[in-house]
Amino acid sequence: MPSTPSTPPTDPATASTAPTGKSDAAASRGRRSSGPDRTGSYDVEFTGLDRDGKLVFAGLMLGMFVASVSQTIVGPAMPRIVADLGGLDYYNWVITAAMLVSAVVVPIAGKLSDMYGRKGLYLAGLGIFMTGTILAGLSGGFWFLVFARAVQGLGMGILMPLSQTIIGDIIPPRQRGKYQGLMGTVFAVSSVAGPLVGGTVTDNFGWRSLFFLTLPLGILAFAFIVRFMRLDFTAQPARIDVWGMATLTPALVLGLMATTWAGSTYAWTSPVILGMFAASIVLLVAFVLIELKVESPLVPLSMLRDPVVALSIAASFLISVAMFGAIVYIPVYAQGAMGVSATDSGAILIPHTLSMMLVGIVIGLLVSRFGRYKAFMLTGGLLLVVGYGALAMVRFDDTPWHLVIPMLVTGIGLGMTVQLYTLAVQNAVPQSELGIATASLQFARNLGSTVGTAVLGALMSASMAGSIASHLPDGADAAAADLDASSVLDPSALADLPPAVADAIREGLAEAISTVFIAIVPVAALALLLTVFIAERPLRTTLQKREPRTTTGSVPAIGAEDGWDENERQDLDAVRSSAPTSTDASETTRSTETAGSRQA
Repeated sequence: MPSTPSTPPTDPATASTAPTGKSDAAASRGRRSSGPDRTGSYDVEFTGLDRDGKLVFAGLMLGMFVASVSQTIVGPAMPRIVADLGGLDYYNWVITAAMLVSAVVVPIAGKLSDMYGRKGLYLAGLGIFMTGTILAGLSGGFWFLVFARAVQGLGMGILMPLSQTIIGDIIPPRQRGKYQGLMGTVFAVSSVAGPLVGGTVTDNFGWRSLFFLTLPLGILAFAFIVRFMRLDFTAQPARIDVWGMATLTPALVLGLMATTWAGSTYAWTSPVILGMFAASIVLLVAFVLIELKVESPLVPLSMLRDPVVALSIAASFLISVAMFGAIVYIPVYAQGAMGVSATDSGAILIPHTLSMMLVGIVIGLLVSRFGRYKAFMLTGGLLLVVGYGALAMVRFDDTPWHLVIPMLVTGIGLGMTVQLYTLAVQNAVPQSELGIATASLQFARNLGSTVGTAVLGALMSASMAGSIASHLPDGADAAAADLDASSVLDPSALADLPPAVADAIREGLAEAISTVFIAIVPVAALALLLTVFIAERPLRTTLQKREPRTTTGSVPAIGAEDGWDENERQDLDAVRSSAPTSTDASETTRSTETAGSRQA
């Protein structure tokens, strides 16, 4: 979809003479920066998005706005929802269910999009997500809500990686930052409007109405994408990695369920927990062995040989653990420990999310302008450590501002890091692996958010009862025997509690959640350490639209050979006949990209 010059493409070696025999179809695709390299790639110079490209980008923004606002509008109401439906001890499953399903679906969606195209899967993801939203609004019990959240996670697992992949299809890395910044405005608007609207509606009309407010926008987004999103693609069917799916899915489910149940439902050393962990490890080992041998792996582990890819994925995993560990429990802390309303707890999150998105926009523009990104990543990582450290020092009797300021700092840190890990990975892989590489990064993030929510939730649950009991006044044990922390999240239940008991429950809840915040600090510090070792490579300024199948089994993201004339096909056939091994090709590609970036 890049805007292309109207003049025919010229080879630098023969720039003085006009080429002959080139079709208009080939010329309309853009100016080739050079002939094919040893891998058979034709780099296409990017001169801006044309009308079709802008419509594709607008469709992505609209679809992501619907998904984003559907999440942020419910966030402040989640403690009230859980208190109403029961099950605070399993509160983390409301988040874990969505993240778990999303984590499993992401690599599958990325692989299928490389094989069969992006648009159909994107529409399916949007439709599934809206279905889950409706089911959540109709929930009559806690575990039905968990099921509805899992359906939402299925949709998000398709939408999130495909949005980033499609941007990578139509925009080269050097210019991608400013477009990612524009996408950030969608999250900025939804992050501000969602919590405010969500808290207000919950306090005045009840939480169920929240899930139906976004349905008209969802229908509009679906219709817009059907009408305007056009992506060039030639289907490239390959064998689906069924065994990889069959081992990864139960491995994640068993591992996360064991982590969630340990310390609450079962003891950490119980046969049930140990058996589930053992089965999860065995399945993960089998998954790795399968991925190393199959022709078309679900998660191409060979990409991890590149240290930029491996370190970026690992750091993204850790940052997701820290980020969701804070975001999930901030509303609980604000409402349960500090006694603020759902509306005010939503307002507490606004500086965090707004700063993250606005800083992300600015950083994207700066990266596009200067072509450098590592300094921003290191600065952002340091701010994350500082912010989470300040959050760990918040006390029961502090004001809500003691939550706002640390979350503001962490929001700035996230805005300086999250999108740049995506940029680094997409810049390090060829275009033909873009879908799988982006999905692998998103998979790590979803896995991090799932593991973080489950592990930190188990940590909170394990210390909750003891913390509350330690703060109960003498003689109050009998009165509080049938109470738990959900009593301070439900206004009607709170009104019936003796003040001394309510304060004890609040202080115990605050103490339990503080252990979560403390555990986050070393996780963020480790992410910063890994970022130090990420090599900063020059950002490509061209789109690699014509690449053959690679040794990882991935397929070209765009059917770029359509519209070639016979001379171009013969050129590519000649190159492919003498193509080097994947290692040599990778080194050659990197050298070419470096030289091109220096010329730019």
